[in-house]
Amino acid sequence: MPGEEPEMLAGNPFFSLLWMVVSVIVIIALAYWFTKYVAGRGGLGVFGPLKAGGGLEVLAQLPLGRDQKLVVAQAGERYFLLGVTVSEISMLAELTAEEAAFWLEPAGTEEKRETPSFREALNTVLRQKGRR
Repeated sequence: MPGEEPEMLAGNPFFSLLWMVVSVIVIIALAYWFTKYVAGRGGLGVFGPLKAGGGLEVLAQLPLGRDQKLVVAQAGERYFLLGVTVSEISMLAELTAEEAAFWLEPAGTEEKRETPSFREALNTVLRQKGRR
C-alpha cells in the first residue's frame, strides 16, 4: 500500500533526526549568506564601517587594561581624546589642531626628530589642558 509509506517514514526516528539536521544546516547557511550580504552592502548604515571620506578617523590608541583604552580621534576638523570601555565612550578632552598635529604627521617626519611615546605626548596634552 503506497499510501502508508510516508507514515512509516514520518514515524521513523532516524528520518526525523535527519530532517532536523538538514533543517539546521539550511538555517545556518542562510544566516551566513545574509550576514555576508548585509556586511557587503555596508550594513544598511548600521553594521558596516564608515565609508572613506566620512570624516572620521582613529589617529592613535593606547590600551589601558582589559577592554579599556584611550583613543585620539579626528572628526572632520575637530580632534578628541576619548576614553573607551565596553559599556561607554567618554570624551576626556577636545584637542586643538596644534595638539593633534603629532598624530597627523606623515611617517617620514618621525625619523627626523626624537618621537615621544604616546604616554609622554598624552601627559603633555593633559598638562596643557590643566593650565587653562
